[in-house]
Order: sequence, then structure tokens, then C-alpha cells
Amino acid sequence: MYIIIILGIVLLLLFALSVRIVNQSTAVVVERLGKYHKTLETGVHLILPIFDRSKMPIVLKEKVADFAPQPIITKDNVTMQIDTVVYYQITDPKLYTYGVERPISAIENLTATTLRNIVGELELDETLTSRDIVNSKMRLILDEATDPWGIKINRVELKNIDPPKVIREAMEKQMRAERERREVILLAEGDKKSNILKAEGEKEAAILRAEAKKISFIAEAEGEAEAIKKIVDANPSQAYLTLKAFEALKIVADGQSTKLIVPSNIADLTSLVASITETTSLAKEPYHKNNQKKATIARKTLDSLE
Repeated sequence: MYIIIILGIVLLLLFALSVRIVNQSTAVVVERLGKYHKTLETGVHLILPIFDRSKMPIVLKEKVADFAPQPIITKDNVTMQIDTVVYYQITDPKLYTYGVERPISAIENLTATTLRNIVGELELDETLTSRDIVNSKMRLILDEATDPWGIKINRVELKNIDPPKVIREAMEKQMRAERERREVILLAEGDKKSNILKAEGEKEAAILRAEAKKISFIAEAEGEAEAIKKIVDANPSQAYLTLKAFEALKIVADGQSTKLIVPSNIADLTSLVASITETTSLAKEPYHKNNQKKATIARKTLDSLE
């Protein structure tokens, strides 16, 4: 009776030792008599308790390794502290188990040496502005190097780039000078545009004033021409023109001037009336002829008044 109970307990222990439950996104490597046997994936599995031995579960999810800053020397001999972040994933548990000892430490050292090689070919300014290029090159190199280890490198990022204090101060001064230069340029361009707009406004105003003056002169000339035309069409008599001449002299005499010049031949206004008559007749002649005749008549009229 006791023997049966003992055998039952031993069988239960053996069954418990032979059952392996593998969780989601993990894998277990099984060795039989010290040699790789198989890889257990997600689910329930049976192994031989005495002959088979299972390794620690391996997580297949993507992991992040944040490595400490490394001193890197650029092509122009500037020493910087650069730390990297590597996103990796285990794709082959067997290679990960037997490929390399301490895989994370191996990735860290490989990242540091690769970063030194890439940045050593770049100058300081290129390093600061070429992060994407450096990240891409490092990812390709690390992915190829870690492939025999069963590791897939998904991304590599330069987390921080810390130049020396003297370099940072020089860069800040350079950036400040660049901002001031841009400010001066913007102010100069603003003043230039303002002066141009002001000059264009003054030009347009002068043109409009000239146009208005021109229209005013034209309207005045057209009014005078129309008045002369009406007088000509009315065909005034010699007596009417003589009367109008006396009325004009009367208006001049009634003025506030202290001196009045009266023509010596006031009794004979024949020449003045003839001049007025000839002026009215010019309305029917072309414009370029009128100018010459008007000038001649004006001189004769002035001579008669003197």
C-alpha cells in the first residue's frame, strides 16, 4: 500500500517536471543531455524530466537599450559625448542563446565602435546636422553584425550630442550674430519697400494733379472757344462791339486802382473794336493759325491802349 502511494507521488512529480507552459511572446530552448534539442513556442509542452533541461524563457518582444554616453572625436578634432538608444528584437532564440555571450554588452560595445568610426569621418557641423544619416548607417551596420546572434536591430537613435562648453559658447555667439544679421536685413528690406511705396504714391499723386490741371485748362479753353463761337454765330454789329468796349473801360475806371492809364485816342475806338472783331473771327480758323493771329492782335491792342 505504501509502495503504491510512493510510486504515485513520484509519477506526479515526474509529470509536473515534464510539463512546460510557455507564455505569449516568449520562447524556451530545450537541451537534451547537454545538446540543443528544440525550441518551445507559446503553449503547453512535454519534455523528459531527467534527460531534457530547459533554459530561461527568452522574451521575443522589442526591447530598448539606452547606452551611456561615449566620448567621440570628430574629423576636426572636437571631442563630444554622444549617447545612443538601440531598439532591437530577438528573432531566433537558438542563435541568441548560443551565438554570443552577454549579447547586450556585445551590442553596446559594437554600437560605441561603430559610432566612433562614422562620426570620425564627419566634422562637428556635419555631425550636428546629419543625425538621420548617422542613424541609418549605424542601423545597417549593427543589423548586419547582430544577425548571427539572432537579433534584429530595428532602430538606432542618437539621443544626445554634447559638445564641449567652449564649443557651445562659440555656437551660441554664432547663432546670435546670425539672428542679428537677419534682423538688420529684414529692417533694411522693410525701409526699402516703404520708400518705394511712398515714391510711387507721390508719383501717382503728381500725375493725377497734372491730369486734373490739364482737364481744367482744356475745359476752360473749350468754354472760351464756345463763347467766341456763340459771339461769331450771333454776328454782332459794329455798334454793339463799340458799346461793349466803352462798358469795359467803364469797369476799369470804377476800379480801386490809384492810377488809371487811358489811351490817348479814346475818342477813336475804331482800332480797338476792329481788334475785337478780328478776335471773334479767329474762332472759325484752325488752332495753330489762331495762336499766331491772337498774338499779333494782342500786340496791336496793347499798342493802341498805350
